[in-house]
Amino acid sequence: MQQRALGEWRVGSIGLGCMNLDHGYGPAVNEADGERALLAALDAGYTLMDTATLYGGGQNEARVGRVLQHRRKDIVLSSKCGMEITRVEGKPLRVIDGRPATLMRQCEDSLRRLNTDVIDLYYLHRWDKTVPIEDSVGALSRLVEKGQIRAIGLSEVSAATLRRAHAVHPITALQTEYSLWSRNPEIAVLQACQELGVAFVAFSPVARGFLCDVLRDVGTLDAKDIRRTMPRFEPGTYARNLALLAPYRKLAEQADCTPAQLALAWLLHKAPHIIPIPGSQSVAHILDNAGADSVVLGVDVMDALEALINQHTVIGERYDAQATSEVDTEAF
Repeated sequence: MQQRALGEWRVGSIGLGCMNLDHGYGPAVNEADGERALLAALDAGYTLMDTATLYGGGQNEARVGRVLQHRRKDIVLSSKCGMEITRVEGKPLRVIDGRPATLMRQCEDSLRRLNTDVIDLYYLHRWDKTVPIEDSVGALSRLVEKGQIRAIGLSEVSAATLRRAHAVHPITALQTEYSLWSRNPEIAVLQACQELGVAFVAFSPVARGFLCDVLRDVGTLDAKDIRRTMPRFEPGTYARNLALLAPYRKLAEQADCTPAQLALAWLLHKAPHIIPIPGSQSVAHILDNAGADSVVLGVDVMDALEALINQHTVIGERYDAQATSEVDTEAF
């Protein structure tokens, strides 16, 4: 796999989002299948591994730590703090908490679960808007000074918030949803990252499966699949968005690649500071995604893709009202 810059590191141009193994898209995979997926990704050239305190209530970090501890030197390990699952009256509740003491505690817990002495890249998963971004980033900078983390990242923040944070301590990466059907980063934050020398890490780069051209009936999704709360995956809305896939499939054929590879190749062609991190429970899909690294797209295909799938042609918001209130990203 080709390499891209991520702070002090060179990483595979496509990273691995590990969340899917334990969180968000139905039941966690078993131990053997999870190990098989992680090691197959490593062998295929993925070197940026992305997890978080939130995912599976720490289970995903623990899985990554178990499987990859003997290959630690081969990866750039990233995790996230500031959002976790707690229990209130016996029920799980997702909590955003950016207070310095909370971030310090979560880092200690993450280090233990990940079986490592240092986390390479540690993101603030969400900006807690009740805490100045300067205070949260200041706490992360103290973790750098203590040698517990090597670099700081932010997730789902605006260009203005990025600049405020970067003034406190250099930000190495900013992570936000970005794909053909979620183009919000193009408003301002992509440019801000380029100006500041910040890598842009694109999560959900295949549009949460939509651009893989395999999910036709959202009624088949697991009852706890997070897509069930997303307006674009409401059955009637999703059925209308499916009309975009027939011409999209033809463009993939024209580019001699799979639909998922086309989505990832589009991102890789957009700018050299973009690193997509698709996730999957399937070894076959992980290997297919890696193949996007060698896909070459002409200007005609790039233009056709952007005209076909964009903020004007996709129906529905990317998040519901609650999730939208939790992010700080620019919106069209």
